[in-house]
Order: sequence, then C-alpha cells, then structure tokens
Amino acid sequence: MIDHLLIGLTRFLVGGHPEWAGTQPHARQRIYFANHGSHLDTILIWAALPADLRRHTHPVAAADYWNKGPLRRAIALKLLRCVLISRTVTRTDPLGPLETALEAGGSLVIFPEGTRGKEALPGAFKPGLFRLAQRFPSAELVPVYLRNLSRAFPRGAYLPVPISCHVRFGTPLRLTEGEARDAFLDRARSAVVALA
Repeated sequence: MIDHLLIGLTRFLVGGHPEWAGTQPHARQRIYFANHGSHLDTILIWAALPADLRRHTHPVAAADYWNKGPLRRAIALKLLRCVLISRTVTRTDPLGPLETALEAGGSLVIFPEGTRGKEALPGAFKPGLFRLAQRFPSAELVPVYLRNLSRAFPRGAYLPVPISCHVRFGTPLRLTEGEARDAFLDRARSAVVALA
C-alpha cells in the first residue's frame, strides 16, 4: 500500500515512466547501473520496475544518509529493501553486503560514480561494478540513464521541483574474458551515456 503511494506521488511530481530501449523487464538476476544526480534516483528506478521485480531488486544506498532518522531508515530498509553500505574507510569490505545480496539471488541497483553528480552525464565509474561483474558473471549488467533528476531534486532541496524526468533502460552488457578493468568501466559508462 505504502509503496503504491510512494510510486504514485513520485510519478505525479516528476514522471519517470520507464522506457525499455534495449531490454525488457525480466526476472533474471541483474545489476542495474545508472548515473546519479539526486536522492530521487533510487526511488525512480525502483518505481520503474514491475512489482514482481521490485521484491527481489535491492537499491544500494549510503548508510550515513539513509540511517539518519527513523523515517529515512524505514523507507530504505522496509520499503525499498536497500542494501546499505558505508562510504567511510573501514576494515570491512564495502562490497560485502552487495555480494551477499547477489549470492542470495537478488538483483541490485547501483550508482558506479559513488556519489551524486551535477552534470547531465555521469562521471568516471569506481571499480565496484567491475568486481561485481567478475564475481557474478551470470548477472546481466543493465545500463540505466536518468534524465533531469539533478534538476528536479538538487542537493539541498527539501521538495522536488515538478520537472519531467525519464528512466531509460539499455541493452545488457557482460564483462568479456580478459577485459581490463578500466576498459570495462569506460565501456559501461559509455553505455549509460549512449542512453542520454
């Protein structure tokens, strides 16, 4: 019930209806990777997925932000079923929770830039996507481009601006045998840019 309300409110404010340009919704294990410009990004991708896929798809989110206060924590953990990761240097493996979710058969939504950007196109990708592609070669890697999210809900804003936003899903890619990390990350970033 609450998830339908959140989806309806999000779509009313900023749109975000999905465009499946290079793939279709499917129950196979996937890692959706997207540009990151707003705290609405997670909700918009999650809302773009059919209900049966949302149950098994876990957005990856920053623990320091989503653990602040009971409302944020409830949205992240109970509603969106996020995998929370630490952005601070610790002795534990930051990708450990993501790998645990994938080992359990779930899919992920990640933002390989690691932080929100101000530009329309994504910045350089951090190596986590490469490592996940190595460890889970059967998971499809689906590029996603989010348009206008940084304008609709910029840093420091308390409420979204009603600007039409779009979610475009592209053709899945896979890590090829012997492909170097930087070459793969450039190719993955280019797949997101191509959807713009």
